[in-house]
Amino acid sequence: MPTIKVLVEAGKANAGPPIGPALGPLGVNTMEIVNKINEDTKHLNGMEIPVKIHIDSKKKFTIELGSPQTGALIKKELNIKKGASKVNEEVAGNLTFEQVLKIMNAKYSQLVSKSKKSAVKEILGSCRAMGVTIDNLPASEVTKMVNHGDFDSRL
Repeated sequence: MPTIKVLVEAGKANAGPPIGPALGPLGVNTMEIVNKINEDTKHLNGMEIPVKIHIDSKKKFTIELGSPQTGALIKKELNIKKGASKVNEEVAGNLTFEQVLKIMNAKYSQLVSKSKKSAVKEILGSCRAMGVTIDNLPASEVTKMVNHGDFDSRL
């Protein structure tokens, strides 16, 4: 049973690359699969979603949706198109710590972290890389506060 892995824009998958060329040789109904992906992802419109398409021996398929990338969740939360070009000089946006927790909870099952505290630090690392502040503080400062235990009661 082959599995095809693709990254698609939610609600906007089409039969072109990368889906069409991967499915064409398998003899399955590509448009049926594309329509199912679009139906299942329309609520995440504008985000890139990892998708696994499982094809069985009878040419039936199942779709497995992954979680959007952390950067995509941060951008959606801030309603911005991209992070800062010069991370140490520009601020792309400001999240509240509650928004960081919301993103962490959405991604928790796919993060390598074994605790919520380390998962929050992973999200903060993405924020730092994008030039995003948290409660008007640099992400590196908030990471130090998390390490110190300042947010333990909220984790």
